[in-house]
Amino acid sequence: MQPFDLHPRTRIVFGPNVSNQINELARSLGGVLTSGRPRVLVVCDSGIVAAGHFDRITGLLRENDWEVHAFHDFAENPTSAMVDAGVSVAAEFQPDLLIGLGGGSSMDCAKGINFVYSCGGRIHDYHGVGKATSEMLPMIAIPTTAGTGSEAQSFALISDSETHVKMACGDPKAACRIALLDPTFTLTQPRGVTALTGIDAISHAVETYVSKKRNVMSTTYSRRAFGLLGRSFVRVLQAPDDLDARADMQLGACLAGMAIETSMLGAAHATANPLTARHNVVHGQAVGLMLPAVVRFNGTVHADWYAELLRELEPNATVSEAPVRLAELIEEWMREADLATTLDHLSIPTSDIGLFVEDALKQWTGTFNPIELDEDSTRALYREVV
Repeated sequence: MQPFDLHPRTRIVFGPNVSNQINELARSLGGVLTSGRPRVLVVCDSGIVAAGHFDRITGLLRENDWEVHAFHDFAENPTSAMVDAGVSVAAEFQPDLLIGLGGGSSMDCAKGINFVYSCGGRIHDYHGVGKATSEMLPMIAIPTTAGTGSEAQSFALISDSETHVKMACGDPKAACRIALLDPTFTLTQPRGVTALTGIDAISHAVETYVSKKRNVMSTTYSRRAFGLLGRSFVRVLQAPDDLDARADMQLGACLAGMAIETSMLGAAHATANPLTARHNVVHGQAVGLMLPAVVRFNGTVHADWYAELLRELEPNATVSEAPVRLAELIEEWMREADLATTLDHLSIPTSDIGLFVEDALKQWTGTFNPIELDEDSTRALYREVV
């Protein structure tokens, strides 16, 4: 059995309207109380402001004598330059607490800011694991999507502004103290965001279940996540106001994030990242495109694992048919979400496959795939989605 070292660092508060508890939860982090008014920096993008979530959270905090400042100047796939801009804001405001409000980009950017503001240097210094040099500010994550599960992870994914290489910066000190999962916040997601983040969450449940570091804890999280996500994904696309389905998606995404924390990902993420870096393909689209091919590839050796996972939705799934059936199911979900299932659909030329292969083999996530990737196998994965 694979050994593991699990130390949950994040308090998870889940349920409709639990966001109303933000003041009490923030004040429960005793270190944020200062001699004067406590200061909180809220990191969220303009879409979260437009949806009303920023005003809802900051209004509750201001009513309870918090001094609130915001950082909005970042985008999807936050870069090192965006982190630098946020650090400048933090240095001027000097917060006692950070809140990452929004999707994975908000939470990743907040963690990136925390690394540099608390420990100095630049974000590149924290590329890898365990490189934080001092304690970091307490942070609360409030996800408004059901996707990355970043609220349950100690990693920030930041892109280098010049090379566009994604840097995974992880340290136990970067884990959020509290994750506030309020499914009512996810009701405002546009259909496209629901689709992309949902596929991302599903990919996390699938990849963590078959990684080299899989263990009894990660597989428990992965299977439960896959069941919740698989039963509710089409429902939230067809009935976006179904709060129960939204809650299942948000909880499933969080559980999949917890699985990542202890088992990591695999070849679907390794092959997806070059598509994002070189052609600006949104992450959920890129990983959803590559995932079925990776399932078929890994299924040549680990069909039994995929059968276990698929039985969360289809109890009679057989080992021999599981990889193909799971790959087909993912492709069905992609089509239901109106997402592309081939490179041609994305107008990506096959002449770039050589570049993608080179990039993919440099990705950290690929090292955790249960079948070792090489140039031929990686090229075959891309060829399968032409």
